[in-house]
Amino acid sequence: MGIYIFVSVLVIIACIFQILVVLVQNSKGGGLAANFTSAGQTMGIRKTADFLEKATWTLAGAILILSVVATAVIPRGAEGARSRIETQIQNAVDPNAIPTLPTAVPPSTGQQDQKQPQN
Repeated sequence: MGIYIFVSVLVIIACIFQILVVLVQNSKGGGLAANFTSAGQTMGIRKTADFLEKATWTLAGAILILSVVATAVIPRGAEGARSRIETQIQNAVDPNAIPTLPTAVPPSTGQQDQKQPQN
């Protein structure tokens, strides 16, 4: 169960980073790159956009792979164990069932009903 929680936390962290990277981008190519207007910058506008695009695709792939891994490591219970819902369904009483009253005469079997002829 520990590995499932670990992978689930990694998926959540990757999703948060994905949200942040997408929010930093500008649909018209500005975004984070618009803040770097000085001539002596080390990363140009195009390099910033390339980095953000690569980060977006990398995080999307990581989320996909981590989701598949999380599905593969879901903790499974014992094979004989039933879920609570399934147990409740099996033990449920049908509210539409017609109640039957016990009869005064017990149900007959074929051999008891045959009368012996008296001579």
